[in-house]
Amino acid sequence: MPLTLLDRLERRFGWLAVPHVMITLIVGQAVLFVASYLASSGGLPIGISLDRIELDPAKVMQGEVWRLATFMFTPPTQVPLFALFYFILLYRFGSILEAQWGAFKFNFFLLIGYVANVAAAFIAYYVLEQQLGDEVNETLQLASITASNGFLYGSIFLAFARLFPDYTLNLYLLLPLRIKWLALLMWIVYAYGMIRGDWMARMLILASVLNYLVFFGRDHIREWKQGHRRRSFQSAAKRAVSPAKHACAVCGLSSAESPRTLFRYCSKCSGQRCYCPDHIRDHEHVVDKEPVV
Repeated sequence: MPLTLLDRLERRFGWLAVPHVMITLIVGQAVLFVASYLASSGGLPIGISLDRIELDPAKVMQGEVWRLATFMFTPPTQVPLFALFYFILLYRFGSILEAQWGAFKFNFFLLIGYVANVAAAFIAYYVLEQQLGDEVNETLQLASITASNGFLYGSIFLAFARLFPDYTLNLYLLLPLRIKWLALLMWIVYAYGMIRGDWMARMLILASVLNYLVFFGRDHIREWKQGHRRRSFQSAAKRAVSPAKHACAVCGLSSAESPRTLFRYCSKCSGQRCYCPDHIRDHEHVVDKEPVV
Protein backbone atom coordinates (compact mmCIF):
# COMPACT_ATOMS: atom_id res chain seq x y z
CA MET A 1 0.00 0.00 0.00
CA PRO A 2 1.60 3.31 -1.08
CA LEU A 3 2.38 5.87 1.61
CA THR A 4 0.31 9.04 1.69
CA LEU A 5 1.85 12.49 2.02
CA LEU A 6 0.88 12.54 5.68
CA ASP A 7 2.61 9.20 6.26
CA ARG A 8 5.79 10.49 4.64
CA LEU A 9 5.65 13.63 6.77
CA GLU A 10 5.22 11.50 9.88
CA ARG A 11 8.27 9.41 9.01
CA ARG A 12 10.38 12.52 8.64
CA PHE A 13 8.98 14.85 11.30
CA GLY A 14 7.22 12.47 13.66
CA TRP A 15 9.71 13.26 16.41
CA LEU A 16 8.29 16.80 16.59
CA ALA A 17 4.86 15.59 17.66
CA VAL A 18 3.64 16.70 21.08
CA PRO A 19 1.87 13.83 22.86
CA HIS A 20 -1.27 14.51 24.90
CA VAL A 21 -1.51 18.03 23.50
CA MET A 22 -5.17 18.27 24.51
CA ILE A 23 -4.19 18.06 28.17
CA THR A 24 -1.96 21.12 27.75
CA LEU A 25 -4.70 23.08 26.01
CA ILE A 26 -7.37 22.12 28.52
CA VAL A 27 -5.20 22.82 31.57
CA GLY A 28 -4.36 26.26 30.17
CA GLN A 29 -8.04 27.00 29.54
CA ALA A 30 -9.04 25.70 32.97
CA VAL A 31 -6.47 27.87 34.76
CA LEU A 32 -7.62 30.99 32.92
CA PHE A 33 -11.26 30.09 33.50
CA VAL A 34 -10.77 29.74 37.26
CA ALA A 35 -8.72 32.94 37.46
CA SER A 36 -11.24 34.90 35.41
CA TYR A 37 -14.18 33.49 37.38
CA LEU A 38 -12.60 34.33 40.75
CA ALA A 39 -11.69 37.81 39.55
CA SER A 40 -15.23 38.49 38.31
CA SER A 41 -16.75 37.23 41.56
CA GLY A 42 -14.36 39.25 43.74
CA GLY A 43 -12.27 36.28 44.85
CA LEU A 44 -9.07 37.78 43.48
CA PRO A 45 -7.84 41.30 44.24
CA ILE A 46 -6.32 41.67 40.77
CA GLY A 47 -8.63 41.79 37.77
CA ILE A 48 -7.90 39.37 34.95
CA SER A 49 -9.20 40.32 31.53
CA LEU A 50 -9.50 37.65 28.86
CA ASP A 51 -9.44 40.40 26.26
CA ARG A 52 -5.66 40.37 26.59
CA ILE A 53 -5.34 36.86 25.16
CA GLU A 54 -7.94 36.83 22.39
CA LEU A 55 -6.90 36.86 18.74
CA ASP A 56 -7.38 40.45 17.64
CA PRO A 57 -5.54 41.07 14.33
CA ALA A 58 -5.38 44.81 14.99
CA LYS A 59 -3.72 44.34 18.35
CA VAL A 60 -1.30 41.81 16.84
CA MET A 61 -0.34 44.36 14.20
CA GLN A 62 0.33 46.82 17.01
CA GLY A 63 2.86 44.46 18.60
CA GLU A 64 0.81 42.16 20.83
CA VAL A 65 2.06 39.06 19.05
CA TRP A 66 1.41 36.78 22.02
CA ARG A 67 -2.22 36.74 20.97
CA LEU A 68 -1.27 34.41 18.11
CA ALA A 69 -0.69 31.67 20.71
CA THR A 70 -2.76 32.66 23.73
CA PHE A 71 -6.11 32.67 21.92
CA MET A 72 -5.87 28.88 21.88
CA PHE A 73 -6.31 28.99 25.67
CA THR A 74 -9.39 31.22 25.72
CA PRO A 75 -11.81 29.42 28.08
CA PRO A 76 -15.54 28.96 27.46
CA THR A 77 -18.34 30.91 29.13
CA GLN A 78 -18.15 31.70 32.82
CA VAL A 79 -20.75 29.09 33.83
CA PRO A 80 -18.81 26.50 35.85
CA LEU A 81 -21.06 23.54 35.07
CA PHE A 82 -21.00 24.23 31.34
CA ALA A 83 -17.24 24.77 31.41
CA LEU A 84 -16.70 21.46 33.22
CA PHE A 85 -18.89 19.66 30.68
CA TYR A 86 -16.97 21.38 27.86
CA PHE A 87 -13.57 20.35 29.23
CA ILE A 88 -14.64 16.73 29.73
CA LEU A 89 -15.96 16.40 26.18
CA LEU A 90 -12.99 18.20 24.64
CA TYR A 91 -10.57 15.89 26.43
CA ARG A 92 -12.56 12.80 25.50
CA PHE A 93 -12.83 13.70 21.82
CA GLY A 94 -9.21 14.83 21.56
CA SER A 95 -7.71 11.86 23.40
CA ILE A 96 -9.71 9.35 21.34
CA LEU A 97 -8.68 11.05 18.08
CA GLU A 98 -5.04 11.01 19.17
CA ALA A 99 -5.30 7.31 20.02
CA GLN A 100 -6.93 6.65 16.65
CA TRP A 101 -4.51 8.67 14.50
CA GLY A 102 -1.38 8.88 16.59
CA ALA A 103 0.18 12.00 18.10
CA PHE A 104 1.68 13.32 14.84
CA LYS A 105 -1.49 13.17 12.74
CA PHE A 106 -3.55 14.69 15.54
CA ASN A 107 -0.99 17.47 15.94
CA PHE A 108 -1.06 18.01 12.19
CA PHE A 109 -4.86 18.22 12.24
CA LEU A 110 -4.71 20.91 14.94
CA LEU A 111 -1.89 22.72 13.14
CA ILE A 112 -3.89 23.00 9.92
CA GLY A 113 -6.87 24.31 11.86
CA TYR A 114 -4.69 26.76 13.80
CA VAL A 115 -3.00 28.20 10.71
CA ALA A 116 -6.32 28.39 8.87
CA ASN A 117 -8.04 30.19 11.76
CA VAL A 118 -5.25 32.73 12.13
CA ALA A 119 -5.18 33.34 8.38
CA ALA A 120 -8.98 33.66 8.31
CA ALA A 121 -8.91 36.26 11.09
CA PHE A 122 -6.38 38.42 9.25
CA ILE A 123 -8.16 38.04 5.89
CA ALA A 124 -11.46 39.06 7.48
CA TYR A 125 -9.73 42.03 9.12
CA TYR A 126 -8.23 43.08 5.79
CA VAL A 127 -11.58 42.79 3.97
CA LEU A 128 -13.35 44.87 6.61
CA GLU A 129 -10.60 47.45 6.55
CA GLN A 130 -10.97 47.80 2.78
CA GLN A 131 -14.74 48.17 3.12
CA LEU A 132 -14.61 50.82 5.86
CA GLY A 133 -11.63 52.75 4.58
CA ASP A 134 -10.74 55.91 6.50
CA GLU A 135 -14.31 56.83 7.38
CA VAL A 136 -14.18 55.13 10.78
CA ASN A 137 -11.69 55.69 13.57
CA GLU A 138 -9.07 52.94 13.53
CA THR A 139 -9.71 51.89 17.13
CA LEU A 140 -13.43 51.47 16.54
CA GLN A 141 -12.81 49.88 13.19
CA LEU A 142 -10.71 47.09 14.67
CA ALA A 143 -12.63 46.57 17.90
CA SER A 144 -15.20 44.27 16.29
CA ILE A 145 -12.58 41.93 14.83
CA THR A 146 -11.91 39.25 17.43
CA ALA A 147 -11.49 35.62 16.41
CA SER A 148 -12.74 32.82 18.63
CA ASN A 149 -11.10 29.41 19.10
CA GLY A 150 -14.52 27.79 19.18
CA PHE A 151 -14.45 27.04 15.47
CA LEU A 152 -11.08 25.30 15.79
CA TYR A 153 -12.25 23.07 18.61
CA GLY A 154 -15.49 22.50 16.72
CA SER A 155 -13.48 20.77 14.00
CA ILE A 156 -12.33 18.24 16.62
CA PHE A 157 -15.96 17.44 17.32
CA LEU A 158 -16.74 17.03 13.60
CA ALA A 159 -13.74 14.74 13.10
CA PHE A 160 -14.77 12.61 16.07
CA ALA A 161 -18.35 12.38 14.80
CA ARG A 162 -17.05 11.32 11.40
CA LEU A 163 -14.98 8.47 12.82
CA PHE A 164 -17.48 7.40 15.50
CA PRO A 165 -20.96 8.40 14.23
CA ASP A 166 -22.79 6.00 16.56
CA TYR A 167 -21.10 7.25 19.72
CA THR A 168 -23.86 8.14 22.18
CA LEU A 169 -23.89 11.16 24.47
CA ASN A 170 -26.25 11.30 27.41
CA LEU A 171 -27.43 14.89 27.43
CA TYR A 172 -28.18 16.01 30.98
CA LEU A 173 -27.53 12.38 31.94
CA LEU A 174 -31.01 11.48 30.70
CA LEU A 175 -31.38 11.91 26.94
CA PRO A 176 -29.21 9.54 24.84
CA LEU A 177 -28.30 11.07 21.50
CA ARG A 178 -26.01 9.75 18.80
CA ILE A 179 -23.22 12.14 18.02
CA LYS A 180 -23.85 12.05 14.25
CA TRP A 181 -27.10 13.98 14.78
CA LEU A 182 -25.29 16.64 16.80
CA ALA A 183 -22.70 16.86 14.01
CA LEU A 184 -25.49 17.28 11.47
CA LEU A 185 -26.89 20.10 13.60
CA MET A 186 -23.46 21.75 13.66
CA TRP A 187 -23.20 21.51 9.85
CA ILE A 188 -26.60 23.22 9.62
CA VAL A 189 -25.43 25.96 11.98
CA TYR A 190 -22.29 26.41 9.89
CA ALA A 191 -24.37 26.65 6.72
CA TYR A 192 -26.57 29.28 8.36
CA GLY A 193 -23.47 31.17 9.51
CA MET A 194 -22.11 31.18 5.97
CA ILE A 195 -25.36 32.72 4.74
CA ARG A 196 -26.17 35.19 7.52
CA GLY A 197 -22.85 35.68 9.34
CA ASP A 198 -20.34 38.50 9.00
CA TRP A 199 -16.96 38.25 7.33
CA MET A 200 -15.22 37.00 10.45
CA ALA A 201 -17.76 34.21 11.01
CA ARG A 202 -17.63 33.12 7.37
CA MET A 203 -13.85 33.03 7.27
CA LEU A 204 -13.58 31.11 10.55
CA ILE A 205 -16.19 28.59 9.42
CA LEU A 206 -14.24 27.97 6.22
CA ALA A 207 -11.06 27.66 8.25
CA SER A 208 -12.58 25.15 10.65
CA VAL A 209 -13.85 23.06 7.75
CA LEU A 210 -10.48 23.14 5.99
CA ASN A 211 -8.63 20.72 8.27
CA TYR A 212 -11.69 18.46 8.28
CA LEU A 213 -11.69 18.37 4.46
CA VAL A 214 -7.94 17.66 4.35
CA PHE A 215 -8.51 14.53 6.43
CA PHE A 216 -11.95 13.42 5.21
CA GLY A 217 -12.61 15.17 1.91
CA ARG A 218 -11.38 12.26 -0.21
CA ASP A 219 -13.59 9.83 1.74
CA HIS A 220 -16.65 12.01 1.14
CA ILE A 221 -15.93 12.21 -2.60
CA ARG A 222 -15.45 8.44 -2.82
CA GLU A 223 -18.67 7.80 -0.90
CA TRP A 224 -20.56 10.23 -3.13
CA LYS A 225 -19.31 8.44 -6.26
CA GLN A 226 -20.18 5.03 -4.81
CA GLY A 227 -23.63 6.26 -3.86
CA HIS A 228 -24.17 7.70 -7.35
CA ARG A 229 -23.15 4.41 -8.97
CA ARG A 230 -25.37 2.46 -6.56
CA ARG A 231 -28.39 4.67 -7.30
CA SER A 232 -27.78 4.37 -11.06
CA PHE A 233 -27.54 0.58 -10.80
CA GLN A 234 -30.69 0.34 -8.70
CA SER A 235 -32.58 2.54 -11.15
CA ALA A 236 -31.43 0.43 -14.12
CA ALA A 237 -32.28 -2.80 -12.30
CA LYS A 238 -35.73 -1.47 -11.43
CA ARG A 239 -36.38 -0.62 -15.05
CA ALA A 240 -35.15 -4.06 -16.15
CA VAL A 241 -37.46 -6.02 -13.86
CA SER A 242 -40.50 -3.78 -14.30
CA PRO A 243 -43.21 -5.38 -16.43
CA ALA A 244 -43.77 -4.09 -19.94
CA LYS A 245 -46.66 -1.66 -20.29
CA HIS A 246 -49.23 -2.28 -23.05
CA ALA A 247 -52.07 -0.04 -24.19
CA CYS A 248 -54.88 -0.75 -26.65
CA ALA A 249 -54.64 1.42 -29.75
CA VAL A 250 -58.46 1.66 -29.92
CA CYS A 251 -59.83 2.10 -26.40
CA GLY A 252 -56.61 3.05 -24.58
CA LEU A 253 -56.92 0.32 -21.93
CA SER A 254 -53.44 -0.29 -20.46
CA SER A 255 -51.78 -3.13 -18.60
CA ALA A 256 -51.30 -0.76 -15.64
CA GLU A 257 -55.08 -0.39 -15.34
CA SER A 258 -55.88 -4.04 -16.06
CA PRO A 259 -52.80 -6.19 -15.33
CA ARG A 260 -54.63 -9.48 -15.99
CA THR A 261 -55.76 -8.53 -19.49
CA LEU A 262 -53.97 -10.40 -22.30
CA PHE A 263 -52.94 -7.84 -24.87
CA ARG A 264 -51.99 -8.85 -28.41
CA TYR A 265 -50.18 -7.25 -31.33
CA CYS A 266 -51.72 -7.29 -34.80
CA SER A 267 -49.48 -8.73 -37.50
CA LYS A 268 -51.44 -6.99 -40.28
CA CYS A 269 -51.00 -3.50 -38.86
CA SER A 270 -47.90 -1.49 -39.57
CA GLY A 271 -45.58 -1.04 -36.65
CA GLN A 272 -46.09 -2.40 -33.15
CA ARG A 273 -49.80 -1.79 -32.53
CA CYS A 274 -51.29 -3.35 -29.43
CA TYR A 275 -54.94 -4.25 -28.86
CA CYS A 276 -57.03 -5.59 -26.01
CA PRO A 277 -59.04 -8.85 -26.44
CA ASP A 278 -62.16 -6.85 -27.39
CA HIS A 279 -60.45 -5.11 -30.30
CA ILE A 280 -57.78 -7.55 -31.49
CA ARG A 281 -60.21 -9.06 -34.00
CA ASP A 282 -62.52 -6.09 -34.45
CA HIS A 283 -60.44 -3.15 -35.53
CA GLU A 284 -59.47 -1.36 -38.68
CA HIS A 285 -56.00 -2.35 -39.79
CA VAL A 286 -53.54 0.48 -40.00
CA VAL A 287 -51.18 0.18 -42.94
CA ASP A 288 -48.63 2.86 -43.73
CA LYS A 289 -48.81 4.08 -47.31
CA GLU A 290 -45.85 3.23 -49.46
CA PRO A 291 -43.96 6.29 -50.64
CA VAL A 292 -44.62 7.32 -54.22
CA VAL A 293 -41.50 6.99 -56.40
